Amino acid sequence: MHLTSHASPDVVTLSDMDWTEAKRREAIIRPLAEQANCSKPQADFAAQALGLSTRRIYMLIRDYRRSGGLLTSLILTQTGGGRGKSRLSDEQDTLIREVIEAVYLNRQRPPASRVIEEVNRRCHQAGVKRPSGWAVRRRIQALSVQEKLRHRQGPQALRTHSTPIIGAFPESPYPLAVVQIDHTPVDLILVDDMDREPIGRPYLTVAIDVYSRCITGFCLTLEPPSAVSVGLCLSHSVLKKEDWLAERQIQGDWPIWGKPERIHVDNAKEFHSQALSRGCDQHGIDLAYRPSGLPHYGGIIERLIGTLMHLVHDLPGTTFSNVAERGDYPSEQRAALTLAELEHWLTVAIISYYHQKPHGTLSIPPLVSYQEGVRQRSDALGQVYPHSISNVQGFIVDFLPVLWRTVQRHGFMVDHIAYYSDALRPWIGDPQLGKFLIRRDPRDLSVIYVLDPRSQQYLSVPYRTLIRPSITLWEHRQARARLRAQGIAQTNEETIFQAIEAMRAVSESAVHKTLSARRQTQRHRQAQATMRQKPKPEAATETSPKPTRKHATAKPFEDIELWERPS
Repeated sequence: MHLTSHASPDVVTLSDMDWTEAKRREAIIRPLAEQANCSKPQADFAAQALGLSTRRIYMLIRDYRRSGGLLTSLILTQTGGGRGKSRLSDEQDTLIREVIEAVYLNRQRPPASRVIEEVNRRCHQAGVKRPSGWAVRRRIQALSVQEKLRHRQGPQALRTHSTPIIGAFPESPYPLAVVQIDHTPVDLILVDDMDREPIGRPYLTVAIDVYSRCITGFCLTLEPPSAVSVGLCLSHSVLKKEDWLAERQIQGDWPIWGKPERIHVDNAKEFHSQALSRGCDQHGIDLAYRPSGLPHYGGIIERLIGTLMHLVHDLPGTTFSNVAERGDYPSEQRAALTLAELEHWLTVAIISYYHQKPHGTLSIPPLVSYQEGVRQRSDALGQVYPHSISNVQGFIVDFLPVLWRTVQRHGFMVDHIAYYSDALRPWIGDPQLGKFLIRRDPRDLSVIYVLDPRSQQYLSVPYRTLIRPSITLWEHRQARARLRAQGIAQTNEETIFQAIEAMRAVSESAVHKTLSARRQTQRHRQAQATMRQKPKPEAATETSPKPTRKHATAKPFEDIELWERPS
């Protein structure tokens, strides 16, 4: 091993030890370098003082003079086997390189220890002396970051790492000009509200006003993110929240409401649903998508989600952000909060903590920023800002999934369930009306909303058999799957409701036994609670343009099958 001087490094990259040693060398080398010539006795004395060879002293004097007296010219680094050369044999070097290419540089991303084991095995087979583990690790460390990313994580990771961040999400000029929406699984295990047994993690859809950083609304559910959860979050954002807070007996003020001019989302499938795009068109909301390959454009909403999850990590039953952070914390054993309790806690955290605490970017609390922005916007417009939504139920309906059906003598038939109201009588037998646009809430199939093609108002049409219980679309699909599994090909309304009643009975009796059964039961309870809180149906605003056909999916709360309206 040799010591060699090199080009001056950046001073901030040097360790304190190297810096101190360089200053010690300078005290001895500088007087010698300032002389015209350094005698052999002087060089020998300096070598003894610094613990170097006489030849090295002359090299330091030369480098110090060439650098113009830079302290960093006296830094020495260690290299093995001579300048830029390996101390390994050609056979060892070739074998290590082959193993790194074959074993290390692949998408399974094995650790360096696996490479060392394979090098040792091949050396034994070839009769070559095994290199040290550190020699193999040095070869791996010498690989460029680009090469590691390309082979171990793929081209996308390489582009993300190597592409410079160009531009930033534009700041909003006033409140509700731009609202960002996104989803996340919550870092918390919930319990059911009957037996306090774990049922897994919920999902949070949340919206933030870019101007003020205020949270405009959220949707907390056990169902995976879907077009419905986006619509519910947007509805919660737009509508006034006094009644919503009162229903949950939450003290505090959440004066954030009003229709945003633009909502900004990523490119997930649920943000491309027809229900969302047509609902936004209907109410004059611009739906904008994050530019492809520019994830930092979603930084505002993602930082908010990170802040909320950081707060959640203080709750019993948290899963933390990752396995390493979680350690041996028994999340399921410590789980204590129900979905309703988490919703209550999250609301208090938003209105009493997050909105009141000075924001790092704004230097003032988000609520103060919002209220000041609203005042300035109102003064500029010469009228009250923002404008409230007069037809609450209509707004919600306009973001529900869409389907098309013709009216029959018995009313409408939707997924083997009949719906009827005396208000349908004028439509029955009129061939000019064709298929009707229908919306339904997947959380409550007991009523559908039918658009009157002449008045452009929605009518609420209940089950034809009013004694039927309210069910969810998720339960409906589970019941049909169960009937198919039992070999029952002919499905009708009676068999579906019988299957759902049987499923509910099984879930209630098995609630102590399995997590999935408890989660299924809790879904039903959550839907029932939501139904009780829903406002009474009323006519909605004019509908959006008619939808085109879209394939159905089997996931809960996704857009249900859409049918083309006949021309």
